Amino acid sequence: MTDQTSSAARRADLLAPSDLAQLGGIEFIAREVVEGFIMGLHRSPHRGFSAEYAELRAYQAGDDLRYIDWRMYGRSDRYYVKQFEEETNLRAYLLLDVSESMGWSSDPDVQPTKMWYARHLAASLALILLRQGDSVGMAAFHDRIVDRVQARGGRRQWHEVARRLGALEAGGGTSAESALRELAIRLRRRGLVVLLSDLLVQREGTLTALKFLRHHGHEVLVFHLIDPGERELPPASEARFYDPETDQELLVSVADIRSEYREAVGEALAEWQRDLRPHGIGYEVVDTDRPMARALRAYLRKRERLG
Repeated sequence: MTDQTSSAARRADLLAPSDLAQLGGIEFIAREVVEGFIMGLHRSPHRGFSAEYAELRAYQAGDDLRYIDWRMYGRSDRYYVKQFEEETNLRAYLLLDVSESMGWSSDPDVQPTKMWYARHLAASLALILLRQGDSVGMAAFHDRIVDRVQARGGRRQWHEVARRLGALEAGGGTSAESALRELAIRLRRRGLVVLLSDLLVQREGTLTALKFLRHHGHEVLVFHLIDPGERELPPASEARFYDPETDQELLVSVADIRSEYREAVGEALAEWQRDLRPHGIGYEVVDTDRPMARALRAYLRKRERLG
């Protein structure tokens, strides 16, 4: 094994969630994920988020040539400028679905729940944002908003957000529409809204609320969390479908519906994408058995577009 391969293997952002869950508490895991992610971007755990400057951004006409990062140019053949903390003033809001369905895992002995994944991904995003000099707020909802942290910056805010995220538990029905609308009304300053949900919601109302946020000038990024057991039916001959929010059950023959089920899931995901992206709303499917690096890269693409 080469040194490069060995280093990549140790990066927490590339670990399977089942392995990541064994590392410790939410603050420790988020720090390890973020350090690994930054290492992947800059080949050093400290480049790009050091005390000197908060991040790199693409070069724009008129930027001071003294701040071009020539090492990054050599690696990527693209110009990047060191962006200092006073340049970053984004206000971000992390909105977490904590409804009953988020507490589900297709393999509870191995696979963390969607709720676990959402909490740790949100903590990692919060840490990156705060290190960039941005401010971060958080709200958790099921059929109503059940917890909220006002958007602020600084180290204390990181500890507070992580603490509140760590205490969240899944429960209750889902009404993303009301939570999103309440958030939009309260947000007096334009910012970035990141929704983390399995989107087992009332579709049209949720779409309307997300478009409402965009109409009011907010950037919106949706992380659609999918458990592997929701993509593919189990190998058993029969499967019992259970809706944790209504307590309804349905027993079906797996062989009879396997291909139809797979097609239906694919179409449902494609439909969300078709409905959201034309409105400038970022949409990313996040498989909860996959490492967090892909989701963090999706955030970074959205952040770079904000300047």
